[in-house]
Amino acid sequence: MFRTEFSKITAVLCKFLGLDRIEIAEDIASETFLTALETWTYKGIPENPVAWLYTVARNKAKNKLKRDQLFAGKISTEIKKSTELPEEWEIDLSDQNITDSQLQMLFAICHPTISEESQIGLALRILCGFGIDEIADAFLTNRETINKRLFRAREKLREEKIQIEFPGEKEIQKRLEPVLITLYLLFNEGYYSESRDNVLREDLCLEAMRLTYLLIENEKTNLPGVNALLSLFCFHASRFEARKSENDEIVLYQDQDETRWNYELITKGIYFLQQASQGTTVSKYHLEASIAYWHTIKEDTKEKWESILQLYNRLLQIEYSPIAALNRTYALSRANSKAEAIVEAEKLKLKDNHYYHSLLGELYSDTDTEKAISHLKIAISLAKSNTDKIILSKRVQKIEEQFHN
Repeated sequence: MFRTEFSKITAVLCKFLGLDRIEIAEDIASETFLTALETWTYKGIPENPVAWLYTVARNKAKNKLKRDQLFAGKISTEIKKSTELPEEWEIDLSDQNITDSQLQMLFAICHPTISEESQIGLALRILCGFGIDEIADAFLTNRETINKRLFRAREKLREEKIQIEFPGEKEIQKRLEPVLITLYLLFNEGYYSESRDNVLREDLCLEAMRLTYLLIENEKTNLPGVNALLSLFCFHASRFEARKSENDEIVLYQDQDETRWNYELITKGIYFLQQASQGTTVSKYHLEASIAYWHTIKEDTKEKWESILQLYNRLLQIEYSPIAALNRTYALSRANSKAEAIVEAEKLKLKDNHYYHSLLGELYSDTDTEKAISHLKIAISLAKSNTDKIILSKRVQKIEEQFHN
C-alpha cells in the first residue's frame, strides 16, 4: 500500500500546496503511513484502508496549514481576512485528480532544466515511493549523495517556479521526450540492475510501466512514442520469470525456458506496438520495441537475425550508443558470420567496457581460444556486479573444458 498510495498522496498534496512545498507534501504522506502503522497495529486494518489513508492525509494537511499558517497569502485572499479555513475547503482526492496530479508531477520533475539523474531520483522518491536507501542502491551510491542530489533538484524546481500542470498542446511533444527518457532509464535501472547484486529489480520496472500506462490513459499523452515505449517494456517484462534461475542467477536469453515467458504480456506488447504505428514518426522506442518483439520468437531463423540487424542499423542512425552498436555487432554475427562481426566489433574500441570484452570473448570462442579467454578475463575484471562475474567465469570454464577435450 505504501508503494501504491504514497506517490498518489504526495502528488495531490504537492499539486495543492505547490512545488515550493514539496518536502511538506512528502512529510505529510510519510506521517500518514506512520500513523497507519501505529494505529492499525493495535486497532486492526480498517474496512477501507485506502479511504482511511486519504482521510488522515487530508486532515494532516489541513492541520499543517492551520498550525503553521502556511500559504498565508493565498488563504487570506480566499477567505477575505478571516483566519479560519472555510468549511468547503477540500483537497480533491478523486480518482481523476489523483491520476492527473501524478502525470502533472511527472512532467514537472522531468523539466529540461533538471539533470537526468535527478529526474530519475525524484521520480523514484515522489512517484514511486522509494526510500533514500533504495534510490542509493539503484544508483550504486550512498545516502548523502542522493540527499544532496534531491535537494538540488527541489531547489531547481523552486528557482524555475515550475508548475504542476500539463504542458500546452504546442509544448506537449517537446516536454514529453524527457518524461519518456526518465521512464526508459527507470525501467533500465531495474532490468539491468547492478544494485545489491540483484539480477532484476522488478519493482523499478513495474513502476516505469505503471507511469507509462498513465500517459496512455490520458488523451493528451496517448501518442505513438508512448505506446512504443510501453510495448518495449511489455516485451522485456514478459521474460522476467525466465530470466532468473532458482538461485537468483541470471539466465541468458539463449538458455531461457520459453514456457516461462508471459505470453499475455507479449500479446499486450504487440497491441501497443500496433497502436504506435499510427503515427508518421519512427522513434528509437519504435525500433527497440520491434527488436524486442523479434526476441519473443525463440527460433534462430535467418529472417529473425537479418530483421534485428536492419533495425539496429536504423536505430544507430537515429541515436548512436555504444551498447546499441555492440548489440548490432552480435546480430551481425548471427545474421552473417562471427568473422565479419569481429572486424566490426574491434572497430568500436570500447576497451573499458566489460560488455565489449564479453562479446569478443564469445565471438572468438570457436576460432581462437586464447583470445576468447583473454577477453573474458578482462570482462570479469571490469564487471561491476558479482552476477556478471559469475556468468563470465562459467563461460571461461566452459571454453577451457572444450579446449582440453
